[in-house]
Amino acid sequence: MAEKRDTTLIITEKPQAAEKIAIALSDATAKKIINKNKVSYYEFEKDNKRIVIGCAVGHLFEIQQKNNRGTFPNFDVEWRESFKKKGKEYTKKYYDILKKLSQQSNEFIVATDFDVEGEIIGWNVVRFIAKQKDAKRMKFSSLTKEELKKAYENLLPTIDWGSAIAGETRHYIDWFYGINLSRGLMKALSTAGKFRILSIGRVQGPALKIVVDREFEIRNFKPTPYWQVYLLIKDIKGQKLEVKYPKDLFEQKELAKFKILRNKKGIASTHINERKISPPTPFDLTTLQTECYRFFGLTPSQTLQIAQNLYLAGLISYPRTSSQKYPKEINYTKILDKLKKQTQLVKYAVNKTPTQGKKSDPAHPAIYPTGETKKLGKNEKKVYSLIVKRFISCFCKPAIVEDKKIVVDVSGLKFFADGFRIKERNWMNVYPWTEKEKDVPTINGDVNINEIRIEEKQTKPPKRYNAASLVKELEKRNLGTKSTRATIVETLYSRGYIKEKKIEATELGIKMEETLKKYAPEILDEKLTREMEEELEKIQNAKKDFEEKEKKVLEKAKRAVTKIAKEINDNLEKIGKELAEANNLVIEKERQANIMTTCPKCKKGKLRIMYNKKFNRYFVSCDAYPECKTIFSLPPKGKMIPARDEEGNQEICPECGFPLVMSLRKGKKPWKFCFNPECATNKEWVKKKEEFKNKA
Repeated sequence: MAEKRDTTLIITEKPQAAEKIAIALSDATAKKIINKNKVSYYEFEKDNKRIVIGCAVGHLFEIQQKNNRGTFPNFDVEWRESFKKKGKEYTKKYYDILKKLSQQSNEFIVATDFDVEGEIIGWNVVRFIAKQKDAKRMKFSSLTKEELKKAYENLLPTIDWGSAIAGETRHYIDWFYGINLSRGLMKALSTAGKFRILSIGRVQGPALKIVVDREFEIRNFKPTPYWQVYLLIKDIKGQKLEVKYPKDLFEQKELAKFKILRNKKGIASTHINERKISPPTPFDLTTLQTECYRFFGLTPSQTLQIAQNLYLAGLISYPRTSSQKYPKEINYTKILDKLKKQTQLVKYAVNKTPTQGKKSDPAHPAIYPTGETKKLGKNEKKVYSLIVKRFISCFCKPAIVEDKKIVVDVSGLKFFADGFRIKERNWMNVYPWTEKEKDVPTINGDVNINEIRIEEKQTKPPKRYNAASLVKELEKRNLGTKSTRATIVETLYSRGYIKEKKIEATELGIKMEETLKKYAPEILDEKLTREMEEELEKIQNAKKDFEEKEKKVLEKAKRAVTKIAKEINDNLEKIGKELAEANNLVIEKERQANIMTTCPKCKKGKLRIMYNKKFNRYFVSCDAYPECKTIFSLPPKGKMIPARDEEGNQEICPECGFPLVMSLRKGKKPWKFCFNPECATNKEWVKKKEEFKNKA
């Protein structure tokens, strides 16, 4: 073992965070040391002590089953090194560095993200690698030099045990539910001789039920006709205006009393009032995700990833927060002074204190810009700019609008028209305001009824969720956490349970929900899931007896999973049969969806997009194989689907008449292209390909 000096090890979560902390605490004198495996750590002297900073790259330990075989359900699990799991081998390099640094250290500081996941990451390094019972804790919400120095100078004496134990408990129960029940469903499907990756979990189940319930609300919706009545009036000055009866009429016989108004006169009066519209509240994570979807079409997962990158770059505060409040401690006056160099919009921030929302978070304030700058990518720039504008707008005066209401009384029936104009924009000069002004004339006194217009409409079904509104719904129902909700939605997509931007439940998703409702309804019970979340929150907020509370929650989870597992085992073949039917339907639909136009070579078969699992590549072939062996290669990256127009018709290449294919890549715009190598659109590409082959 290496000789110990007076050495402090600071444990971080990401390489970027390690670098920021090293620069801040050493005043940029820290030495970056890169080992033979190209893993870096930092070293410097401070207050006559050697300080080293190592990085955990997220979870170095995961909950895994002790034995490969076991009963169903299985609760015999333990924390194990992630590098022992396929696909996580790269974490071994970081594990080894932390182990080496731990052996040289006699003081330990956890400086991972200050939340449940960050706490469990830090605690696992402390107990499993450093072999320590506890450590000191840096608490910070941004990676600015000032805040990092302050966090180091005001170290918490211990790990945040409430968050650490709550994090561990969450990992255990997520494994108990997710792995056990997913295995149970795949076991059931295998009884029907089928295989498909299926998953379900304590949050995923209720989330799926929410979508399927909405799907059936829409499918079963029966539109009801109703009528709206409008009058076109004209005053003595010749001013015209259309006014509307405020109630929708659902009985056609009610229209009779309006039809007789044609030759009558009415009396109009205009009412003008001023109203203040307060600035928006500070961003919590869910609101940021919702707004980024509304303005930029970014999914909640994309927004979270971008926000995380901005945080690690030191440009914004920690994004995984449920707070809508800016505390004085963040020194917002200083931030506004820094932002003056970036935007002239700061001139509208005239209030000394910001608007505040209702929600708070004991760990982190609402999301705010730090005032630091860095070159950003296109989407990063969009999200960062929105965060800056939101922050500045919170210090602006309320907007003042003038509401104008025209009331027209005709034989005791009142009709209305509304308008408004913005008198003082104030915060609206800073943050996007999408409602358009509507100008209406001022009309008072007698008016003539020039025309009666009756418009027939029909009631509409409930709106479909999109990714952002589903995340918001999960938050409203207290399902999942601010950090996991976006991932839950992504999982529903990846498993094929939902599809489209305006979310539709697929046949597989519907059958999954129906089958579980019939044979294991507890999986879908959001009340049970919500109660579990509340228990985890109690552990996180507790001051003592953490292990006792953890044990209680885990026992409750085991009982629930055991009951569900019994229901699955008792109905294994029935569940398998129903899921197999849905799976066959999905496979057939996927096959049909990938069929394009008639093969240009044999003129008999149809071209179709195929996928080769072995080589992880898509290609186009004729379904008349083996009679027709026509085959075309496709680009190596992205998911390939036929390019179709809004009506679902196959799009055709205008140059050669071949069907077009669309490539879908995460974070990229869809790309439509012709795969015919002889097409004029591909001549340049084919030429470069041949040149490359000749060079080789």
